[in-house]
Amino acid sequence: MRRKLHRGFTLIEVLVALAIVAIGMAAVMGALTSSANTISYLRDKTFAQWVALNQIANLRLSGQQPPTGNSDGDTDFAGRSWHWRQEVVATQVPGVERIDVSVRPADLKAGDDQGWFTTVSGIQGDALGTPNPAEPLWGAQTLSGLPGGTQAPTPTSPPAPAPSGTPKSGSP
Repeated sequence: MRRKLHRGFTLIEVLVALAIVAIGMAAVMGALTSSANTISYLRDKTFAQWVALNQIANLRLSGQQPPTGNSDGDTDFAGRSWHWRQEVVATQVPGVERIDVSVRPADLKAGDDQGWFTTVSGIQGDALGTPNPAEPLWGAQTLSGLPGGTQAPTPTSPPAPAPSGTPKSGSP
């Protein structure tokens, strides 16, 4: 009498295969967790930079010279509370001050020199023009070489039309 041979996996082979799948899944989960943490950190770092840039813009738009030294405060931005520290120092250029703004989440308790997500620098002073978004003066300047000290044409103004009957340059 002949016995049929049943072919299949042994228990040890199945356990080895499950162990390999489990190790692979753990590696994939670790990579996904790392990516999620990186995205969260970069989002918070970007928001911190925006808070710092907003603080510098508010100082410049106020038109007032901030006193030199350190100051700090809290602000809400993007559904989160942020703590900022501002340092204003005089530069070697008379009438110009450098503003350094450091930002971190308000719930992060750290020392004065630790835990900052970003530091952004800007300048302000009497030697700089007052920002006026209503009337930008891009490229407008007085040239002493032109007769009567007239202004050079600005890049935003269209060129003057040629008189009628006069051929334009490059025409046959």
